Order: sequence, then C-alpha cells, then structure tokens
Amino acid sequence: MDQGSGAGPHRARGCLGAPSCGARAPGAPWARFSAWLECVCVVTFDLELGQALEKSSICYLSFPDSHSGCLGDTQFCFRIRQCGGQRRPWHTDDRHCDSGAPVSLQREPAHYFGYVYFRQVKDSSVKRGYFQKSLVLVSRLPFVRLFQALLSLVAPEYFDKLAPCLEAVCNEIDQWPAPVPGQTLNLPVMGVVLQVHIPSSADKPESGPPKQCSHKNLLPAPVVLTSVHELDLFRCFRPVLAHVQLLWELMLLGEPLLVLAPSPAVSSEMVLALTSCLQPLKFCCDYRPYFTVHDSEFKEFTTRTQAPPSVVLGVTNPFFIKTLQHWPHVLRIGEPKMPGDLPKQIKLKKPSRLKTLDTKPGLYTAYTTYLHRDKALLRRLLKVPLGGAPGAGKLGSVCEGGAAGLLWLSPRPAPQGLQRKRPSDVQTAVLRQHLLELTQSFIIPLVGPGRRGGGRRAGGAGSRLWPRLRLTPLPPQEHYMASLMPLQKSITPWKTPPQIHPFRQDDFLRSLERSGPQLTCLLKGDWLGLYRRFFKSPHFDGWYRQRHKEMAQKLEALHLEAICEANLEIWMQDKSEVEVVDLVLKLRERLVRAQGHQLPVKEATLKRARLYIETVVGSLPKDLQVVLCPP
Repeated sequence: MDQGSGAGPHRARGCLGAPSCGARAPGAPWARFSAWLECVCVVTFDLELGQALEKSSICYLSFPDSHSGCLGDTQFCFRIRQCGGQRRPWHTDDRHCDSGAPVSLQREPAHYFGYVYFRQVKDSSVKRGYFQKSLVLVSRLPFVRLFQALLSLVAPEYFDKLAPCLEAVCNEIDQWPAPVPGQTLNLPVMGVVLQVHIPSSADKPESGPPKQCSHKNLLPAPVVLTSVHELDLFRCFRPVLAHVQLLWELMLLGEPLLVLAPSPAVSSEMVLALTSCLQPLKFCCDYRPYFTVHDSEFKEFTTRTQAPPSVVLGVTNPFFIKTLQHWPHVLRIGEPKMPGDLPKQIKLKKPSRLKTLDTKPGLYTAYTTYLHRDKALLRRLLKVPLGGAPGAGKLGSVCEGGAAGLLWLSPRPAPQGLQRKRPSDVQTAVLRQHLLELTQSFIIPLVGPGRRGGGRRAGGAGSRLWPRLRLTPLPPQEHYMASLMPLQKSITPWKTPPQIHPFRQDDFLRSLERSGPQLTCLLKGDWLGLYRRFFKSPHFDGWYRQRHKEMAQKLEALHLEAICEANLEIWMQDKSEVEVVDLVLKLRERLVRAQGHQLPVKEATLKRARLYIETVVGSLPKDLQVVLCPP
C-alpha cells in the first residue's frame, strides 16, 4: 500500500462463508464449511475508498506494504485477535476435534488466521496501472500448508472467473468431512483431491518425511500433502542456521522478537518457523506472522511505558526499527537468494548498532545462550569433511541422518557453505528432529513417568504429549510432575479425590541431579539457569495450567471408576435421601463431562455409571424420581 497516496484496500462485496456467531446444528447450512473456515474474503485495492475503511485490519494485512515491491503472485499469512462482537459458541464437534489434537494445533478461540494469495500485475485498464487483489481464507485452524495448497488451486482460477468459481469452491468445502485428529481425509476441490492426515496427539514424532497413504482406488489420483501445518524449516532457517539454538532459547523463554523481512512471505514463514521450534510444546505467547502500522494493536505493541510484550512480530516496514528500538531482540533478514544457494549466515550484532534507516541483516541482541552451541548439527547441515583425495567423485552414504543421508562427493575441494546435496525435505527432517529432541530433553524431567515406594501413581503412565526419546532410555527415577500426582490407592469411592501436590521449583531443580536433561541430551551448559528463566516465562504458565488440567481430569476419571467398581447397595444402606440425591447429581455431572470428551473415561465405565444412576434413582420415593427424571 502506498500510504502517501491516501489509498488503501477495501473488502469487495463482503465475505463468503459461515455466519460468525450462532450455534451450529449438524444439518445447518455451512456446518461443515465452518469446521474448516470462518469465511472467505476478497480484498481489492481502491484509490478512492481506501481511507473509508482505514480501521479494517484484515484489509491492510491482506496486502504487502509499499516497501515489499511484490510483483506477480505472493502467498503469506497473518494472525489477528478477535475483538468486539459476539464470539461464536464452541460447538461440540470442535471440542471433540481439539480433545484429540496436539496442544500446539488446537483451535484458538480468541484469534483468527488469515491465509492470503495476493496478485499484483500490470494492467493499463486500472487507474493505478496495476491489478492488485487478494483472496483470503480466514480460519481458526493453524493448517498453513493445507490452506496454501488450497489457495494455489483456487486463487488463479478465481482471478479469471470471479464470484461463480468462488461460490462453487465454498459449496465443495461444505461437503468435506470434519477435521478429526488421526484421520486421513480426501478433500475434493475444483477437480483435484487433496489427501491430508489430520495430526493427532497419539501420533509418534517422525524422524523423516511422513509416509504416503495408498490411493490406488481413487480417481483422480489425489495430491498428497505430507503435512497440513509443517513448513520447510531448512528453507525458512537458511540465513540463521548458525543461530537456531539461540533462537530456540528465545522462543522457549518467551522473549519479545522483531523480525524485519523483505516481504510478507518471508516474514510470515520465519515467524511460523520460530513458533514451531517448541513443538510439541504449545507456543503460549502472542505472535504475528505479518504486522503493519495500520493494525488496531499497533499502539499496544509499540508503547514505551512498559516492558516489551512477549510477542514475535513479523514486519516489512523499516519504520518499526525506529519505533521498537527498545526491544531487546531484532532479526533483520536480507533478500532471499536463488534456490540452492546458501545465503550468507546472519551475524550476531549488538543492539546499539541498529540504524533507523539502513539496517544491515543481522541478529541484534545482547542475549547470551545458556546452552553450548551444537556444532555437530551445523556440520551435518552445512559441511561434510570429504576425507578422500580430490578427484574421487563417487556416490557415498553416511550413517548420520539414517538411510536418507546420501551425499555426492565433490571431485574438487568444496567451498564453504552448503556442501551436502541432500533434498531440502531431508535437511528439514534432520533440523526438526534436533529441535524436537532438544525440547523433549528439556521437558521430560518435568513430566516423565515416575514411581515411589508407597505404590503406583495415579496416571503414572506419563503424559501422552511427551513420548520418550528413542536415542536414550529414560531412567526409572521419578520425574517431577508425575510425583505430584497422589498415589492411586489413596483414591476411594466415597471421599473427595485427593489434591494434586503443589509445584515447588526448588524441589524440581534438586531432582535434576538424578533425572535431568543430561540423560537424554549431549549438550552442555547452564541447564539450571535455563529452567529458572523458563519458570518466569508465559510458556511455563501455559504448560503448567494445561498439565495440571490433564492431571485433575485424570484424577476425576479415576474417582469415577472407583465409584463404579464399588458396592453401591452397601453404601446406600445408612445414607439419607439428601446424600443419595447428591450422588446422583455428581454422577450426572461427570457423565456429561465424560461424554463431551473432557474426561479420559472408558466406554464400559460410562455404561456402568448410567446403570448406577438408574439404580439409585429407582430406590428413591416417587416424588424425588419425578424431580430427578422429569417426563
């Protein structure tokens, strides 16, 4: 957008999609559509109407600003906060989908994602001289790969055929099955079938590209997406590979970071790649893949009256360098190089070297890492010692990286930089596996399985969110969060379930001597200092709340099982009607929660609970039965 011209984008003729509020009945119009998308927006640049819609953030976020110079077709995404108005009630199907999804991929009730396909081409028939239009998919699902693939099919066709094409696509999406975690779905659109796997919390972390499903009987043959959300990490991090571990620490600690990129595409991919570094840990801070000065939260993020907020901000306007000079970390990315060329690695620079106008690429920060740099990772990604005489150019294999670790040996001394000829997806798998193991090594001491001499822990099988590392077997010692669960033998049917013990940071830090990250990670450094800083971050607060909620639900489920296994008739012999009615009401409440997938209870336990309720109600006087079970 050219701010000086007084022009701006406006949304053309509203949006196509589901209503933004109101309950969804299973057979309601657009019910299936709204399981995937909130709406579809068409945004066009207008010289005359722009300022009239100045407050519409989604319009400005749908266009690159005047500093990007994007010609042709560009894809990027943004994330905005839902503010004002009535929020759409959370549908039962949405809760079911989220209950089985990894915490990092669950819907966000307070934010929308906008996936943009922008086209700018010369057009002499337009007053400005350029055709400028964006097609935007608005969703609560963080499925960036899926929606980018969908836009690449729909947008070019729409720009040629306009509204009828878009309406047909929306009707096709309204026929898609719900995005239930763990299922592989075939999604038809515009004569193409997209085959996707919806991630589940039960999925095992992959060390390489996911396997494709069989599709022999499908016509036409589907386009298989290996992931609905994972980006090409290696491509995103190419200019900062030497500092991936430092960036991982900044993300873990919830540090504010400004990412200044040459285009919205580079900005949004870098921000999304950074926030995915912590998977399977949920990124609990705010982040904006693409942000402009027109955003309604501009003043909130740029105020100097308080400490910078915990947010990762992706921008393209150098104006932010001046506005956010007080931020402790700024990543300036240069123009992308040609495919296959490794760009010059960005250097660490002091924040005092930030210049308002001509800021050179670099990571401007005074932060010192707690952990030592993993030089082995950099060697695997960037350099390969040839080890043979020059001229011995043969195809060889390398053990590291698994069967996919093939390389072509150079017949002459290789230059500095990227010497491996691995495909980008294999390099991405190496990088993603490294980050996954680093995050798991950090978190496992907090949540792993534990034992104590007094008996088996309630829910002692460990969290389903944190699978064990395969490289090093975990020791039998207790891991801290599991030790906070009461012993299972202390859960009795007719007493209130015991409380979860409080988290004590000093006790946890002492436990690291026998069950710390050094057992699963070779990296040395100040792990204790990193944990202390982590305890002050939004990620610890978000992680602890989620984990405590899971533990409380597990306790409640075990208490329900204990009630269903007890002898109800003996208990009722000396109980008053008030106590019996209270039991009925409590059982019903838990039954409703369990049926809503909020308690991890087996179906057999649910059937037994229903039978108990019928038995107890049948033993009460007729007047109470009418009250508890109205006709």
